Amino acid sequence: MWFYNGNIYDPDDLDPKDLYGFVYLIEHIKSNKKYIGKKFFWSRKTRQVKGKRKRYITESDWRDYYGSSEKLNEAVDLYGKEEYNRSIIHLCKTKSECAYLEAYEQFTRNVLLSDEYYNDWISVRVTSRHVDKIREMIMEKIDDSC
Repeated sequence: MWFYNGNIYDPDDLDPKDLYGFVYLIEHIKSNKKYIGKKFFWSRKTRQVKGKRKRYITESDWRDYYGSSEKLNEAVDLYGKEEYNRSIIHLCKTKSECAYLEAYEQFTRNVLLSDEYYNDWISVRVTSRHVDKIREMIMEKIDDSC
């Protein structure tokens, strides 16, 4: 299960028009080792209908997801899923918002410089016009941390 603001997160009325995805923190309870990543609620798929390819949107595997890190997934297999807490840090309305906030969290937490994290790399591609809507939110967070 996923937690958001300390509560179990399982939206009954999840709608692709409302939220695109989220940025998350997965933490091993005993060792305190962590992973920061992003996951989308929706995936686009295609199917053949009367000889034509039709695109549709379906819910992704986010409910059972434990990250894309090989190290993390090996540890989850070794210790068991019950040894990990999964928390949503940010709910995002766009793909770019997810990308930016994931990178923001990874850089501000120094995930590549610390043995405390499973993260091995940071990859992001975002333009300033993509983040106009979240600029104020980020600036508030920076001001709060100073």
